[in-house]
Amino acid sequence: MFSIAFSVGNIGFICDKCKETVRLTEKISELETRIQTLIEDSKSARASDTILDVPSIVNSLHDAVPAELVPAQPGKWVTVRDRSSRGSKKHSSVPITITNRFAPLSETPTENDCALVIGDSITRNVKIETPTTIVTCLPGARAPDIKANLKVLANANRKFSKIIIHVGTNDVRLRQSEITKINIKEVCELASTMSGTVICSGPIPVRRSDEIVSRLCSLNGWLSKWCPQHNIEFIDNWKSFLGKPDLLKRDGIHPSWDGAALLSSNMAHSLRAQT
Repeated sequence: MFSIAFSVGNIGFICDKCKETVRLTEKISELETRIQTLIEDSKSARASDTILDVPSIVNSLHDAVPAELVPAQPGKWVTVRDRSSRGSKKHSSVPITITNRFAPLSETPTENDCALVIGDSITRNVKIETPTTIVTCLPGARAPDIKANLKVLANANRKFSKIIIHVGTNDVRLRQSEITKINIKEVCELASTMSGTVICSGPIPVRRSDEIVSRLCSLNGWLSKWCPQHNIEFIDNWKSFLGKPDLLKRDGIHPSWDGAALLSSNMAHSLRAQT
């Protein structure tokens, strides 16, 4: 299998594969020198639109080296699959779409043709198809957070046919009823500069402490009176959800799928009624 060559005054041997490896190494060095020369020539000829096909030259390097004679380390040999047997693959450029999910409502229908629903996590699964509506859910949001997001849109001169605001569940935890009322008033005032129709979606009865439920009920009662006095439509979700525990998830706060469907229906009905 191997031929052994002895040299005078030296005990050792050189196998055929080692000889072949040396020869191929010299061949690769020669080809690398040719590549470098061609690259330098291409730079000087770039003004005449001469393009150097470097990949084809690199491929010739792979073709020049037998697949079965690729040394991994001295004394060790590996077998490499012949790439020429593989089917040729055609590479095509695929356009990549880049979006910014932090841009508020960046891709939206034409202004003034769609409604906006903006609120806390209670609105997460709200779906309204008719009329065309954008739902912006801000988990954990209180009235000041809703106002801040609306202000970003207002600064961008955004307008909407109608705006529904759902807020209050997180605000009552602060135990500052009067401050909460002031904050909600400011949100509605800002929304009125962006739409001719502002609708306030009332809170839903949650399964929490008696204090939280009492504060939400009080807020709902205040909204039901304050909104009509200021030309703001009010959605009384309290009556729709009261006494129906299946409309809430296990956490006792967020609507279940049936609850989200009912909330969506209430909002959609109010939007169509204002058309």
